[in-house]
Amino acid sequence: MPLSRRALLATTTGAVSAACTSPASASAGTPGSSGVPGSGAVGRAGPVETGFERLAAEGYARLAGQRVGIVTNPTGVTRDVRHVVDVLHADDRVDLVAVFGPEHGFRGTAQAGGSEGRYDDPATGLPVHDTYLKSGRALADVFTASGVDTVVVDLQDVGARFYTYVWTLYDCVEAAALAGKRCVVLDRPNPVTGRAALGPVLRPGFESFVGRAAVAQAHGMTLAELALLFDGEFLDGAVDLETVPMRGWRRTDWYDDTALPWVPASPNMPTPETALVYAGTCLFEGTNLSEGRGTTRPFELLGAEGLDGRWAAAVSELGLPGAHFREAYFTPAFSRFQGRTVGGLQVHVHDRDAFDPVRTGIALLVTARREWDGFAWRPDHWIDRLTGSAWVRTAIDAGADTDEVVAGWRAELAAFRRVRREYLLYG
Repeated sequence: MPLSRRALLATTTGAVSAACTSPASASAGTPGSSGVPGSGAVGRAGPVETGFERLAAEGYARLAGQRVGIVTNPTGVTRDVRHVVDVLHADDRVDLVAVFGPEHGFRGTAQAGGSEGRYDDPATGLPVHDTYLKSGRALADVFTASGVDTVVVDLQDVGARFYTYVWTLYDCVEAAALAGKRCVVLDRPNPVTGRAALGPVLRPGFESFVGRAAVAQAHGMTLAELALLFDGEFLDGAVDLETVPMRGWRRTDWYDDTALPWVPASPNMPTPETALVYAGTCLFEGTNLSEGRGTTRPFELLGAEGLDGRWAAAVSELGLPGAHFREAYFTPAFSRFQGRTVGGLQVHVHDRDAFDPVRTGIALLVTARREWDGFAWRPDHWIDRLTGSAWVRTAIDAGADTDEVVAGWRAELAAFRRVRREYLLYG
């Protein structure tokens, strides 16, 4: 029997304060080394098949007799990089009547914090509805007005709680239930493996579009698994939900093990390597430093005016597993510090099996605050939304080191891992 949301929150609330007093080191469940990067493909019986590929191989039987709408974006492609909307629209076996676009839009023309609005897709003539920042009854009304019977979701996630496609999924599952629609989730790989959940779990009172429910910062799940968890733990099983799992994917697989084409999941997520560091370095969105937006290495480059090589040197002395840190200077083409040269560092991951993105992100925050007297949190305390509570910010401000900060979420993470196990679809 899965642990209910109420039980999960009771467990985390009662146990966190005790864990916070312990200086015990590191995050429980840091991935262990599995050898040479990319070696997971050895011995594979066949290629990884996405949920869409399995749906197509079945002749779209799961969608027969249904008026279908699909929530997707540029990542919804076949292995020969045709967009699934174009494929479905051209197939007489599917009655595709609507498309729903998330943040950045269906065709991916919008930057962070933007969408494409309502329009008719020039390629197919299909109406495209905007889901960005819509949830609950407002999104249910969009589904109702579109005339669909079944809402299909096909999005590429990157494995981090604050990536908004996770909560687009949540909102769509919930809205489908409110509108009396069926929801079918087509699965795709977690590009940074599904081996372990890492980092703090969102606590009550800190819900937002970068975290609506008690999920770990690096969840270690696929979207289909998350959909099942959302329905079972937070939506009281109210959804007419069906998932189409992948075939051939293993929890130890990195994206380059899958032989699937990579399409940037958003404008600032150009490669799977970006996804690898993102679960930790995106925390710098909650500070006055640049997180590398506007460069060719977003989330790998971090910096600000007034920073120099002392920060990289201090981080390097920590001996953090799996990464080297290089003094770096860069000029963002847009976003924070646009057109101005800033100093900082670049994260170079040399052993992704040993690398813990969340603990590394905390270490970078701790050292930035200690080494640079210009360090500041964003005035709106956005860092609390990203981490899921005030703990990280207040602990660092109080002088806690990396191990002490990480110890503060050990109990809540253990509780989430117990819940998570009930919904895993892959070995």
